[in-house]
Amino acid sequence: MSGQFEAVVEVDRPVEEVFAYLADGRNDPQFSPRVLKIDRIPDTPTAVGTVFRSTVKDAGMKTAREFRITEFEAPVRLRWAEVSKNSVAVREGGYDLESLADGRTRVRIFNHLEGHGLGKLLVGLALAAARKDAPAFGARIKTAAEKAIVSG
Repeated sequence: MSGQFEAVVEVDRPVEEVFAYLADGRNDPQFSPRVLKIDRIPDTPTAVGTVFRSTVKDAGMKTAREFRITEFEAPVRLRWAEVSKNSVAVREGGYDLESLADGRTRVRIFNHLEGHGLGKLLVGLALAAARKDAPAFGARIKTAAEKAIVSG
């Protein structure tokens, strides 16, 4: 079993700045409380091939995660795939950004989850939880991006 969740939110900042903020995965803990630690490898600007290595806490369990950037089209499209081997993993995820009037940005985030081994039994629960949290997740992205990006 596999499936997708997504959220769409409008951020009151310009698309170029929102893209730069989201493309630096080290900002993820600012809006994703499950991310306890994250590093960018190599520690250079994000590009296709960049890996983000993180420690996350899901359902009370800590796991190591690695995501590789697979597409990078500033400032409108970013894609990643999980390369770590976890029971529930992200086959593909990404951001789609659209410039709106008055310097605002529409952000769509999605993750396509799939189960491996025992994860085939768990992925439905993970999807249900992610879908339930999706509106709040989008709101956390909006709040964090607007706080971090000082337009001037």
